[in-house]
Amino acid sequence: MIKNLLINLIQLVIGFSGGLAVGAGFVAFITVLGIIPRLIQLSKTETLIRVYSASVILGLIMGTYFSFAAVSYNQPLIALASWGLLHGIFNGMLAAALTEVLNVFPILSRRIGIDNYLLILLMAIVFGKIAGSLFQWTYFVR
Repeated sequence: MIKNLLINLIQLVIGFSGGLAVGAGFVAFITVLGIIPRLIQLSKTETLIRVYSASVILGLIMGTYFSFAAVSYNQPLIALASWGLLHGIFNGMLAAALTEVLNVFPILSRRIGIDNYLLILLMAIVFGKIAGSLFQWTYFVR
């Protein structure tokens, strides 16, 4: 009995510590790279700063809850497609902001000597992402 309680307490401390480490890394990622401020600047929605902050906090809390809770909802296909579209938009904007902040593609194209083919590189990445997402959706989700 006491042994199980001690093991559960150790698991609780390790899980909480891991969560703090991941959370601190996420906050550092968002803060240091300026992802959300850059998204706000690009979309010219400086007046909605409180909405962005609340959305990030609410999204993190809900994501954490749904990761650990055994919750399932029977949703129609159109709701799932809309939800997937919103996830794709978020991930795409986050990736675009990250690459813009770090200037990844111009540096990459100069390093490997394909300056004239930057548009083709970007289109290959976009279409590869679309094809991978469609494959994942039709093969694994169905």
